[in-house]
Amino acid sequence: MVFLDFEQPLEKLYEQLEKIQQVGQEGVLDVEPMIKELETKIKNARKEIYSNLSGWQKVQLSRHPERPYTLYYIQQMCRKFVELHGDRYYKDDKAIVGGLGSLDGQTVLIMGHQKGVNTKMRQYRNFGMANPEGYRKALRLMKMAERFNYPVVCLIDTPGAFPGLEAEERGQAEAIARNLFEMAQLKVPIVCVVIGEGASGGAIGIGLGDRVFMLENTWYSVISPESCSSILWRSWDYKEQAAEALKLTADHMFDFGLIDGIIKEPLGGAHSAPEEMAKLLKRHIKKAIAELKEMSTEEMIEARINKYAAMGVYDTVDSVADADEDQ
Repeated sequence: MVFLDFEQPLEKLYEQLEKIQQVGQEGVLDVEPMIKELETKIKNARKEIYSNLSGWQKVQLSRHPERPYTLYYIQQMCRKFVELHGDRYYKDDKAIVGGLGSLDGQTVLIMGHQKGVNTKMRQYRNFGMANPEGYRKALRLMKMAERFNYPVVCLIDTPGAFPGLEAEERGQAEAIARNLFEMAQLKVPIVCVVIGEGASGGAIGIGLGDRVFMLENTWYSVISPESCSSILWRSWDYKEQAAEALKLTADHMFDFGLIDGIIKEPLGGAHSAPEEMAKLLKRHIKKAIAELKEMSTEEMIEARINKYAAMGVYDTVDSVADADEDQ
């Protein structure tokens, strides 16, 4: 098991539990009462730790190396899954995976960012940072789903779109903007879920939907705490303060009206009970799709556009002269 810095009390308890279990295996003592006592302490410590997490601690949890990624959820939720590749312009971006899956008999187009489960796979997946071809692949798959009237499910988990020079040369900004334009008008239901990190345009590039949810210990923001800290304080040392100032947790996003709901995670985070988390996620996705299918296409698109048009705070003036008077 991997323990984060704020989980150190748990790590010590698990070490004690492991030692006692070894003694029990040797058959020298009856350690069952001691094991039960430690398990109770672990459960209570876990509740105490996770009942009041800071913004930065939730960012850390969203990046936990044992946290389930998109392909795990797809394999757990879909009885059948056929992955589709390539954008038909440049190449296949491994940072975004997608294809057709069967969700309890309902065919869906399901896709999302994939980070990789070990160092080699993280390099192969470019750490979940998609290039323009990744967003163009996503759009190709969404348009295909539209032709066959399949709902679209997007799982978001990225530290951001790939910022390299070659990505800019191939039109990174245009690819993301095109996705937003097309997703706003897509004629099938779109359900988006932030399952880990939701950073900047890399997340929103497949994140415009009729229903947008966040798992409990995830974050969604225009910038990461580290980058925010480096801009404001010229150092990464203030990332904790930046995380609080950005108000990037699921609770904040729901209060701001930017997401439609929060999906509770098992105690200890999604990585502590990945199968249970997959079942909870599947239940929410199926419910959202069922609700959206009750709407006509015109009603759904109008509601989607109105939803995003209502976000944010702004004011208007009739003329430059009126603006001067207000000042």
